[in-house]
Amino acid sequence: MQLIPHQDSPRYIRLHPTDNVGVVVNDQGVAAGGQFADGLKAVEGIPQSHKVALQDIAEGGEVVRYGEVIGYALKPIAAGSWVTEQVLRMPEPPVLDNLPKATLQTAPGEPLEGYTFEGFRNPDGSVGTRNILGVTTTVQCVVGVLDHVVERVRKEVLPKYPNVDDVVALSHSYGCGVAISAPDAVVPIRTLYNISRNPNFGGQALVISLGCEKLQASQLMDGDQLTNGMDEEDWLFRLQDSGTGFTGMVEQIMDMIEDRLKVLDQRRRETVPASELVVGMQCGGSDAFSGITANPALGVAADLLVRAGATVMFSENTEVRDGIHLLTPRAASVAVADALIREMDWYDRYLQRGMADRSANTTPGNKKGGLNNIVEKAMGSIAKSGNSTIAGVVAPGERIRGKGLWFCATPASDFICGTLQLAAGMNLHIFTTGRGTPYGLSMVPVIKVATRTQLAERWPDLIDVDAGQIVSGRMTLEQMGWAIFQLYLDVASGRKQTCAERLRLHNDLVLFNPAPVT
Repeated sequence: MQLIPHQDSPRYIRLHPTDNVGVVVNDQGVAAGGQFADGLKAVEGIPQSHKVALQDIAEGGEVVRYGEVIGYALKPIAAGSWVTEQVLRMPEPPVLDNLPKATLQTAPGEPLEGYTFEGFRNPDGSVGTRNILGVTTTVQCVVGVLDHVVERVRKEVLPKYPNVDDVVALSHSYGCGVAISAPDAVVPIRTLYNISRNPNFGGQALVISLGCEKLQASQLMDGDQLTNGMDEEDWLFRLQDSGTGFTGMVEQIMDMIEDRLKVLDQRRRETVPASELVVGMQCGGSDAFSGITANPALGVAADLLVRAGATVMFSENTEVRDGIHLLTPRAASVAVADALIREMDWYDRYLQRGMADRSANTTPGNKKGGLNNIVEKAMGSIAKSGNSTIAGVVAPGERIRGKGLWFCATPASDFICGTLQLAAGMNLHIFTTGRGTPYGLSMVPVIKVATRTQLAERWPDLIDVDAGQIVSGRMTLEQMGWAIFQLYLDVASGRKQTCAERLRLHNDLVLFNPAPVT
């Protein structure tokens, strides 16, 4: 990364020697006529995080950032000009046929030994970072009743069980009015099935059902080890079977919840190796600094997690698609590369059915933050994956069964991605943002990382990490990666709470349902 100094003079960042654009760093942008240290003059005013042409680019010429073509000039672009979406034609996505597969096996770094955290060991061997009772729902119809119950439990019952962090309803909008037997219905069903088994829930099954819905509780629990051989009436409450009205329903559910709180309250943290971490990485409200500061720092931390024997996942199909040619060579095997390609192809066809394509991903906020198109956004997004070999691919709603760096196939929607990473088994979540978001999840701690110091200073009680220190020179990329790695251990141990936890900022679960709604 080349940073053109000085702090008070016009500055830009050039990430790769072949780049012919740089990203303006100055808080207030650069005024027309502003001269950079290398003699380049701004032809026009250019806002912070937007691109300046570092040389003349002919009509039809390649515009290069990250060492990759992010667009073609629709007209001649003079050196010092503001490179906007309007002057670029977006490249076609990489063709999925004949991609290199498992050709770039990176040498693993020295194992990181002796790193631990304090977690909750579960009967199935997984480890929780929090001690939470999760109450599964089969259909949205029960949410009103369950929300009332949860509110009462938190006020009246939970204080009696100080070792339990929370009780949460696994609420969603699925379960009825859907084509439950359609092939793609397997995605939301297995998502709910696996969310109930998240390591932070301690294996205490409780399902609240209406009774007449298409998604029956037996599809989520019957015969499962979570029920521990219990009779159905011990782990399932159907509202339609209750003859006691609303008040009676509430009291019965509260009794079932308290039985489980008694069990969870006996759990204690114990020292476990860092290899028990399952970290989900995500970005939302991205800007041009996402691929310069926060996401590369997560990449450094991801490599450290892999060296410690842990599991770490990156996601977001549309924000990987344009970098797929950089990822398939890093696959651990041809089979893993084929799985990556399979997920990209499935998502291409899914978008086509909806008469959309990957270009629909980039938001107005992304563009205001200097990201011209999905190609540029994807190059910054995949920086989270670091340099480790990709050990495996998990399809939407499935659970990861292995260590190392994994690709968890999800849409790029913050809420759907987070929901699917919960199903994959994550016990800790990290979320980078350039524009800002109060995003949080009730089931796992969410660490939020700002790409710019201005955002971290503007939202000091919403942002946990200021990755903008990389640009200001207060920390190197490696130092920031190590700081995030250590923060993982502290948050996982309960020694530190995230901003979202302290404020109880929690987004709803959002299931990915590509099947028809009837």
